[in-house]
Amino acid sequence: MTRVTVWNEYRHERDEPKIRQVYPQGIHTAIKEALEPRFAVRTATLDEDADHGLSEDVLNNTDVLTWWGHMAHQEVDDRVVDRVRQRVLEGMGLVVLHSAHHSKVFRRLMGTTCNLKWREDGRHERIWVVNPAHPVARELPLWIDLPQEEMYGEIFDVPTPDELVFISWFPGGEVFRSGVGYYRGRGRIFYFRPGHEAFPTYYHPHVQTILRNAVAWAAPTLGPAPEFEWSPSLEPRAGDRG
Repeated sequence: MTRVTVWNEYRHERDEPKIRQVYPQGIHTAIKEALEPRFAVRTATLDEDADHGLSEDVLNNTDVLTWWGHMAHQEVDDRVVDRVRQRVLEGMGLVVLHSAHHSKVFRRLMGTTCNLKWREDGRHERIWVVNPAHPVARELPLWIDLPQEEMYGEIFDVPTPDELVFISWFPGGEVFRSGVGYYRGRGRIFYFRPGHEAFPTYYHPHVQTILRNAVAWAAPTLGPAPEFEWSPSLEPRAGDRG
């Protein structure tokens, strides 16, 4: 069974009563419940311990890490960021959610600012499935309407995606690449845009389907491990002694 660690900053829900009404047990708990029982899920939070719940042992026993953060990106220890990045390069999947586009780990893996336009007006979002054949789009309709969400708009300063699955439209006329996939080393990364803390987005059944599909897609593959070292010739060369 795929082992998933759901990481959440867990500051808004803990410190703001209005947000706690939406996610009384934290966003991480809502995501955990959406993923169970299909996956073996544990949770971790920013203030859990010195390693933010992401020790070497935890990460070595994680197949896919999901990441939600917003107000405390700079409080994430660089040692932990380096550890997560290395595990992704080694094959651990990473699912980056909503405002975690500005997380240290996502920006480091992308190599860009990951900046965008935004507006908190709570109007609806329409998510268009532009690649229905992609595994993350499995069992979805051709579009999804979310009653309330924060607006994110292009330009989204990320590298050209290896996989483009969803594009969002907002009533202000903005569009946004809201579901994109990347390959880094042996790892797969999926960024999914919706999930503002003030709205119950992670309870939406289609969003929960996307979370499950994204985790399944990002899970490690069983391909051969690359070797980066001096290598002898596999074919005989002129002058070689038999």
